[in-house]
Amino acid sequence: MTLDILYQDEFLVAVNKPAGLLVHRTYLAKGEEDAVVQRLRDQTGQWVFPVHRLDRGTSGVLVMAFSPEIARGLAEQFSQSQTDKTYHCLVRGFSPEEGKINYPLAKLNEQKGRARFKISGTEKEAETFFKRLHRYQLPIPVSRYPEMRLSLLEVTPKQGRKHQIRRHFKHLLNPLVGDTCYGCRHINKALRAEWQEELRLMLHASSLSFAHPVDGHRLTIQAAFPDTLQDVLNKITPYQID
Repeated sequence: MTLDILYQDEFLVAVNKPAGLLVHRTYLAKGEEDAVVQRLRDQTGQWVFPVHRLDRGTSGVLVMAFSPEIARGLAEQFSQSQTDKTYHCLVRGFSPEEGKINYPLAKLNEQKGRARFKISGTEKEAETFFKRLHRYQLPIPVSRYPEMRLSLLEVTPKQGRKHQIRRHFKHLLNPLVGDTCYGCRHINKALRAEWQEELRLMLHASSLSFAHPVDGHRLTIQAAFPDTLQDVLNKITPYQID
């Protein structure tokens, strides 16, 4: 139950968040007691304060502060796009080799029990840069197609809008594998049936760079792929075509 601590000093701590774990308790998941905040408090013996967030299904670098003042300073860097973030994700289809998705994102109404919809007039600028690393062609039928095509991408979002990467690649028609909100149900269903196991959201926060809030030196923190993601990549590697 202990978290993998990637960096720690007297002001902040960074962990490799597992997929499936909440950052903090929320009314959207009533009754869920387990979260990064609670685990880190018990693990470090100190109160911790969230600086940014990762979706529950996303793994990777997550930073917490040991005081509200440090948390505010770090959060300001995120809100002003002064951090450098690198993600890796697996998407449906053969994506372009590289590109930039420039597509404003609106807030979403997410009342429990109601269909999700955009709130008109809340659109904000959102840019996501990406580079394709590998393509795969699996002998698994999907819907009316005889084979499954996938791409592994390195992604750099300029902002940190809610679900930015997931929504942007849905807009590009290359939704993320394992995404139950914005993904392709045919891909997800076919892979679950083929492997006879659950399929995680294939999104990982691999690297985060920011200025230390006290002395200003640049910190770059990296998180290795967890087993849950690496196992999927190992399964599809024999079908890599470039």
